[in-house]
Amino acid sequence: MSDRTPGNEHEDILTGRRRCRQPAPAQGQRGESGEQAAGSPSGSGGPGRSRRRFTVDALFSDTRPQAVGVEDLTEAKQIRLDRIVADPDQPRRSFDEAKLDELVASISTEGVLQPIVVRYEPESDSYIIVHGERRFRAAQRAGLASIPALVRDVPEERRLIQQLMENIVRDDLNAVDRARALRILKARMQDAPWEDVAAEVGIRRSRLFQLLDTGKLSDTTQNRIRTGDLSEKQSRALQGLPAIYQETLANAIVDRAVPGPVAQRISRAIRDSRRHASTAEEAAAHIDELLDLAITSDDAGRAARIDHLLTRLNAAIGSSDVDRDALNEVATTLGAPRFSPARVTKSVGDLAQSLARADQQSVSGNQELARRLATLRDILNRMVGDS
Repeated sequence: MSDRTPGNEHEDILTGRRRCRQPAPAQGQRGESGEQAAGSPSGSGGPGRSRRRFTVDALFSDTRPQAVGVEDLTEAKQIRLDRIVADPDQPRRSFDEAKLDELVASISTEGVLQPIVVRYEPESDSYIIVHGERRFRAAQRAGLASIPALVRDVPEERRLIQQLMENIVRDDLNAVDRARALRILKARMQDAPWEDVAAEVGIRRSRLFQLLDTGKLSDTTQNRIRTGDLSEKQSRALQGLPAIYQETLANAIVDRAVPGPVAQRISRAIRDSRRHASTAEEAAAHIDELLDLAITSDDAGRAARIDHLLTRLNAAIGSSDVDRDALNEVATTLGAPRFSPARVTKSVGDLAQSLARADQQSVSGNQELARRLATLRDILNRMVGDS
């Protein structure tokens, strides 16, 4: 009869299989040394089978399919907001309120989707933000009690570089604050050359100096860049201008949506001109005059621009430096190229072709055209003389 009786069966707690208990070996089945007979290891279910061994780690490990290739992070924490403080050396000095409100709404609905990065400071027993101050502020406004965070030990000499890199790569930091942070970084690098600073944060040398130039602007203009009213690219036209012109031209760039190249030409014309305003009203009138000259949208405006140029050109021939300076200001504003005999010859050819099919009545009958051609004739006669 088989030994597999209900009393002899048991369930293996590791495999879930039902097994039959083996009867104890009879006296004399062991050798004189007391060892089990060969081929029957202790506790086996039969010859050649060994007992499965498990470690404590194996018992507590996640064996689900979704855990394959995944490791837990010991640095990932959920930290109460009252234990987190902002970094006083954070490069960012301003936050866009509209974008912050959008983030608050997102966090209120979905929670914080990306952990912030913090470092622990034993002296204050607090966590200092390395990356993610905007998420931290939004979480506070959303009424959260805690926030997911990665706790990392970031050396001081690398902290500012990482913060700069995060914002520069994402282009999420205004140019004025970037310039300030770059100056701090240069000081922490023992006043290293700017080329080394640029290489450290991964930007071109020319780009670095564009950012640093924002520090030369007036405080009012810098604040407009911080708030986003004026972009860093638009502010390049303001470089080198007196403060009274900076603010006036900045207002015009924003209010009249002045294209970058036009703003650059006007700025160059003002810098090269001897005509300088002493009041904000004079500066505004000067800039409006140049803008009206540079920006035209209809035939009337283009005709007025030609008349203005002809008037300045006629006045400058054989006249004082003041008239010559006024002509140069107009030429710079219009983006006139340098004198070239070949270019003038081509223009004469274009004019001749335009007149080739016109009769005298067609020209003289158009009073505006006749007046401009007469003015141009007088200018040419005075420039050419008796030669």
